[in-house]
Amino acid sequence: MNKKIQHRRDFIKKTTLAGSALLLPTVGLPVTFETSTEKLGGDLQVFLFSKHLQFLNYNDMSEATAELGFDGLDLTVRPKGHVEPEHVTDDLPKAVAAMKKYGINPGMMTTNVWEVKNVENKTVLEIASKLGFTHYRTGWLKYPEDATIAESQAIYGQQAAELEVLNKNLGLIGCYQNHAGNHVGAPIWDLPPILSATNNEYMGCQYDIRHAVVEGGSSWELGLRQIRPFIKSIVIKDFKWGKVDGKWKPVNTPLGEGMVDFNRYFSLLKKYQINVPVSLHLEYDLGGAEHGASKITIDRTQVLNAMKKDLAFLRNAWDKAE
Repeated sequence: MNKKIQHRRDFIKKTTLAGSALLLPTVGLPVTFETSTEKLGGDLQVFLFSKHLQFLNYNDMSEATAELGFDGLDLTVRPKGHVEPEHVTDDLPKAVAAMKKYGINPGMMTTNVWEVKNVENKTVLEIASKLGFTHYRTGWLKYPEDATIAESQAIYGQQAAELEVLNKNLGLIGCYQNHAGNHVGAPIWDLPPILSATNNEYMGCQYDIRHAVVEGGSSWELGLRQIRPFIKSIVIKDFKWGKVDGKWKPVNTPLGEGMVDFNRYFSLLKKYQINVPVSLHLEYDLGGAEHGASKITIDRTQVLNAMKKDLAFLRNAWDKAE
């Protein structure tokens, strides 16, 4: 076996121990993890979602990320991303070379990958594997109107299992993000039936607390308990409810200024011994950077300062949570 792939697999097993080991207990056995008071500490490995730096080239993006103190980039490898899938063979190595130039090793990427039979999807994963990536976000799914939700879940579960086989061969972990709205996974309870079709090792969930609170309200903790065995990476961002054009909608905010109870959330992650790669998102107004604009309407310093502030809040909140 290729030594690099073996090393990557060893890393994957360590970083996803909580997700793969905390499987739901067999009926009749004591539910020890429910009452455990043991907490997991340690530093978080925080990656910056590169969507918010798409006004910079690979070199400038990598330099800024390193100077801000992030552990790495969650690189957009998807249509309109930093790397377009059809150019992945040429452009992904260039992006990684720029990252390594500033001491950033590849780790996370965000893709539109799902179908293993799609040649472009396979190429993206194969190139990423060779370059040292370990985790990637998959594309989103929707429930078609001409099938029941249960029927769709069965199909998506089979597809997830097939994707996991490819992931295992490449030493990668695929992560499906829960996203508010009419996407599959918006009600967090519908993901375990799909992910249970896999071996829960090279395929899982990218848990997004912002979207979980939008959809779950005050019951988000129950959703976290349900999905936690499958969590392989997490997204951090914040929001509050507000009126937009006369309608109540989620309004994105800097960390700590919204409705996400980070102290409670991080305390639960430590209790459940979940410490997986983190992707920091900044979806509030940043002159277009929040939407992945190639040209922004504010000074880049304002964008970078916002990133630095949110990163500081994130690390401080994690350290203080008990």
